[in-house]
Amino acid sequence: MAPSKPQADQSTTAEPKSGVLEDNQIDVKLKLAGLWTSFMFLYVYVDVLGFYKPGTIEDILIGQVFTFQISPLFIMIALVSVTIPALMVALSLTLPARVNRWTNIVLGILYIPYSLFNLAGAGSWPHYYFGAGVEVVLLALVLWYAWKWPRTPVDATQRAEANDRKTVQPQDF
Repeated sequence: MAPSKPQADQSTTAEPKSGVLEDNQIDVKLKLAGLWTSFMFLYVYVDVLGFYKPGTIEDILIGQVFTFQISPLFIMIALVSVTIPALMVALSLTLPARVNRWTNIVLGILYIPYSLFNLAGAGSWPHYYFGAGVEVVLLALVLWYAWKWPRTPVDATQRAEANDRKTVQPQDF
């Protein structure tokens, strides 16, 4: 007689067939890191896809990008412009809440016009407009989530303790 196959416990492995789907709360830091990650993919791929535009590679080979001469300074500025959002992926996960919030707000504000500036050489190529539009939406969401950063309610005791730490007391002299 052949050995019987062990049967899986149906009560623990079966998916529920009905009920409400779980929708767990996602930490604002994860949301911001995800938005910066998406921004980075678009930011890079819009430029990569721009290489397919006739004449682009030839211009690069002779040292020209749009109206700019390719130089060590140009390349450094380009690298810094992609390094900042790349770092924001990690910084959004690791910075303390207050610094994190303001860093995201400031950089979100700065990168919206920067993304729109990149449309200067777009001409009739719609992928630039689409990419910039999505980048601006992602940055607007960065601003929204950073601005609306959840706060922990402070009870009266904690508020009094916080005020005591901020105020110079007579016994301090």
